[in-house]
Amino acid sequence: MTVGVGGSDAAEQLGSLSVRTADVQAISMGEYLGRIQRVQEQMGAAGIDALYLPGGSSLAYFTGTSWHPSERMVAAVLPREGQVEYVAPAFERETLLLHTVVEGSIHCWEEHESPFELLGRVLASVTGSLGVDHGCVGMDESTPFFSFDGIRRANPKVEFVGAMQVTSACRSRKSAAELALLQRAKDMTLEVHRSVARILRPGITTTEVTEYIEAAHRALGASGSSFCIVLFGPDSAFPHGVKDPKALDENDVVLIDTGCLLHGYNSDITRTYVYGTPDDRQREVWDAEKAAQAAAFAAAEVGVPAGDVDRAARASLEAAGYGPGYALPGLPHRTGHGIGLDIHESPYLVASDDTPLAPGMCFSNEPMICVPGEFGVRLEDHFYVTEAGPRWFTTPSLSIDDPFGPRH
Repeated sequence: MTVGVGGSDAAEQLGSLSVRTADVQAISMGEYLGRIQRVQEQMGAAGIDALYLPGGSSLAYFTGTSWHPSERMVAAVLPREGQVEYVAPAFERETLLLHTVVEGSIHCWEEHESPFELLGRVLASVTGSLGVDHGCVGMDESTPFFSFDGIRRANPKVEFVGAMQVTSACRSRKSAAELALLQRAKDMTLEVHRSVARILRPGITTTEVTEYIEAAHRALGASGSSFCIVLFGPDSAFPHGVKDPKALDENDVVLIDTGCLLHGYNSDITRTYVYGTPDDRQREVWDAEKAAQAAAFAAAEVGVPAGDVDRAARASLEAAGYGPGYALPGLPHRTGHGIGLDIHESPYLVASDDTPLAPGMCFSNEPMICVPGEFGVRLEDHFYVTEAGPRWFTTPSLSIDDPFGPRH
């Protein structure tokens, strides 16, 4: 029997978990102000006069204002010099104030009025203070098209450009405070993985497992799971699951991919192992996956293009007889993604991304092997780049026989 799998129940395992968030420090006001200063410097170098930040992760990153995006405009305008200005529905003004960390003027529109025209007046004011008639406005990459289309139609003389060159330049390199939040979130999710493996039994459903993982994340101090994928047997060959997942049978491959949020920062860890005794085929694929993950990690040095990490994983897999490229059996998707306030964010570990790796960048490392009709193996851990090379947030799985290894 695989070490650390089975032999317990949900009540016993939940009773062994305790809150891990009491000592966690949120991002400070000083850090938010430093982020604004850095992006304003980037804007000046890029010729961008103002930055448009709609509700979502960039708004939260630069201002600390957490607001879920919807069809109603709630946004910030950040000039390359000066203070942030907010735009919001009038009836949401007081609610916005409760969520705002970095203070700024709030410009409100009533339901029958055009937020796009109001935004234009705000843009004219902030660019005018810079001595610019109309200016160049950088649009955050998460801006929905309907919103951008309304803004540009209402402001035909303004030049609009994509802002990713400045937003990603700031967001992709995590600070010590961000790394600490990411580390704790990942520690918590890895503890959930260890715990849930113990409750597995023949006949258990993916719904039961998912519900346990939600409860376990809560027991550790998270608000629950931010997402959860649970797959058994042949279903594990589908990277993001199937419509009607099967219950667990003896000697099935088990693939669980889950995460949580801590002050907005994401964990995202996958473990794959066997409930029962691994056979030679399962062992062969699992070992090839572990080798590919290790090859990707070894390639992730400062200055190396992100795409080279993906190429290193694929070279390892092809040497073991998988692929080539995206062909199956093999790796059907990129090797990894950036992570922070968004679970998937740039840069990406994919051949087309030539972004040089830099200290503070954080990535998933998950070169999954899919074997259609049989099973899949995904080992997903995350690392961050340092001047001395990559460093793991979580220790990768030890072996298919002992996937969690000894506690450290």
